[in-house]
Amino acid sequence: MGCPGRTTLSFLLIFVPVYLHGALSQEAGPMGQRKPFFERLRRLEEQFRRFQEVTLTHLQAIASNYNLSYNIDARFQSLAQESQALALAVNQSQATVQGDLGHLKTWIRKTQRRSRKVDSRLLALGVALRERSQQLTQERKEQAAQREALSSLALDMRALQDTLARLTHVVQSQGARLDALKEWLPAACPGTTAPARPALPSQSSPKLQEGRQVLRTSPEPLDLPRDFAGHLQGTREPPGPGSQWARRPERLGEVCNVGPALVFPNTSTENVVFLRPGFLAGLRALSVCSWVRTASGHLGTLLSYATAENDNKLVLHGRDSLVPGSIHFVIGDPAFRELPLQPLLDGQWHHVCVIWTSLLGRYWLHVDRRLVATGSRFREGYEIPPGGSLVLGQEQDSIGGGFDGSEAFVGSMAGLAIWDRALVPGEVSHLATGKELPPGAILTLANAALVGGFVQRVNCTCLELCP
Repeated sequence: MGCPGRTTLSFLLIFVPVYLHGALSQEAGPMGQRKPFFERLRRLEEQFRRFQEVTLTHLQAIASNYNLSYNIDARFQSLAQESQALALAVNQSQATVQGDLGHLKTWIRKTQRRSRKVDSRLLALGVALRERSQQLTQERKEQAAQREALSSLALDMRALQDTLARLTHVVQSQGARLDALKEWLPAACPGTTAPARPALPSQSSPKLQEGRQVLRTSPEPLDLPRDFAGHLQGTREPPGPGSQWARRPERLGEVCNVGPALVFPNTSTENVVFLRPGFLAGLRALSVCSWVRTASGHLGTLLSYATAENDNKLVLHGRDSLVPGSIHFVIGDPAFRELPLQPLLDGQWHHVCVIWTSLLGRYWLHVDRRLVATGSRFREGYEIPPGGSLVLGQEQDSIGGGFDGSEAFVGSMAGLAIWDRALVPGEVSHLATGKELPPGAILTLANAALVGGFVQRVNCTCLELCP
């Protein structure tokens, strides 16, 4: 916009000197020409003044346009800076949103995984309830058969008692007749000796044979399958005034030589112990025994074994949602059994043995040498695969990780050992009384390769001295 003003100014600077030079040259002419010259000069001056005014107006317009363009450039620069700041803020906001979306996706995946676990466990619980109802139905039938057998036996006993009463009456009447005969014989036949008193009915007596026949025809009691402790298979001893659950476990004597103890002081997810090398071969039988003392009023996770296929291949853990003192014994999630460990809540040392075999799916729970629970058809024919991660004190949601503080164990463990076979009651009793360790243990606390967090490894001579 400044180019027309600059052209006009240049024209004036060239035109005015040329014009003045022509005028001065005309002054040297005759006097007759001076008058028209001055007239032209006056007009020229007027034109020059008007031209100056126009030029001034143009110069003012140029100056105002220059100021306006300068202000526009400044505003453009300000807008560019604001746009850059806005773009930076938008980028930061996008990064924050993407981070939040990543956390949200991770939380959603974890929630979905846990919901699937809950659904699987609910299905397993439904299956377990159906199996339990079938067992109860079978037990009711067996009890009804036993009641019928007892009723028949009572009738047979009553018949036998009636038969014995009749035999006693016959013997007494025969004795009276013999006494009368002995009195009559000396009077009727003097010099004859009295006959000897007949003996009691012999083994071949018809009446005794009749009584024996009654006993033989009575139905024999049912021979129900029992485990090595004398309990019915697939049943759990009902709680009652005389049951093992209602009794406080007997106080064990001083137990020594249990090996090192592990102390888990709090629910930190860093408190974990890895047992390595883990299971080197598949297990079709298992025995897990340890001295345990809880400090928090709930059991938490004692043991967790995870593989790439399933993060709950073998778990012993208690949850806040369970009955206090109950623990889930999981083999190949979602299959599990709920075991009672209420005695462990008193804060004292207790010896716990969990035994399982794939043969008929039998399992046993011993607490302080007492058989607390037993059952069958739990993972019958199943094999626990090798090559997984075995930890103490935490429940794994992934191999070697995914810990949750609400599932952590708080307390102490001592003398833990694992066998790839089912221990017999005598071996369990020896463990609980501090005697020799049964042979064939595949893992002990000596295999604790990594102790993390605040877990303390303590060597104590006797159990009562362990923290």
